Amino acid sequence: MMKNLLYCALTLILCAAFTSAPDKDPENVSPEKQLLKVMTYNIHHCNPPSAGDKIDVEAIAKVINAEKPDFVALQEVDVNTERSGKGKNQAQQLAELTGMKFYFSKAIDHQGGDYGVAVLSRFPIVDSVRYDLPVHADKPEENRTIAAVTVVLPSKQKMIFASTHLGLKEPNRLLQAEKIIEHFGKTKLPMILAGDFNAVPESPVIAHFDKYFTRTCSDCKPTIPVENPDKTIDFIMSNKGSKLRGSNTRVIDEQYASDHLPVVAEFEL
Repeated sequence: MMKNLLYCALTLILCAAFTSAPDKDPENVSPEKQLLKVMTYNIHHCNPPSAGDKIDVEAIAKVINAEKPDFVALQEVDVNTERSGKGKNQAQQLAELTGMKFYFSKAIDHQGGDYGVAVLSRFPIVDSVRYDLPVHADKPEENRTIAAVTVVLPSKQKMIFASTHLGLKEPNRLLQAEKIIEHFGKTKLPMILAGDFNAVPESPVIAHFDKYFTRTCSDCKPTIPVENPDKTIDFIMSNKGSKLRGSNTRVIDEQYASDHLPVVAEFEL
């Protein structure tokens, strides 16, 4: 009888202990913060301006590897062109030299190959998309494009990273900005957009992007020319309403590899 009573008492204690412990609801567990480093770089088809016709992919890769970013937005990328080498894909070459994944988007035909923008990512790319950006019929100039990838972060969170290079004429840039917002302005995923916008911070183009995206800097430093830079046209920004928070924007003083200075920024998600 005594053993039965002790057994019942022990059972009641154990049951009380288990039922009083709160269930761990995965939805209520705070996710770990994801820290991301982003670079945007107009690479001048890997042609150092001071080196004649020389193509120096390794010089661009060295700049990227020194910063170890998680994402890179590349502009002025050659694929299979005569000037950069038939059979040479600069986006792929840079991906191999940096240990990253890549996605390229063609803007125009050039010297028997393609010329456009690309993205590099340290994280798996699960989706990709490219869009042509419009040009006013009465203001013709070089066609433009945007390359965007969806990646999966270590936290299992999906996000979008995109690279673009806008036109030289203000009306075209505005039209292209509107098209980018049309495609991505309502996305529910966190998104980082970076590139050479060919527009200064006080321009109508950047003002339009500011309605939907938050730039990583309000007092952004100049990015061209590489010697004594005096113009700011390369930006990194994240979509409003997302949990991305950008900070610590830096312009890297690298004067050999390209005619633009690269920009890096950090994000917390």
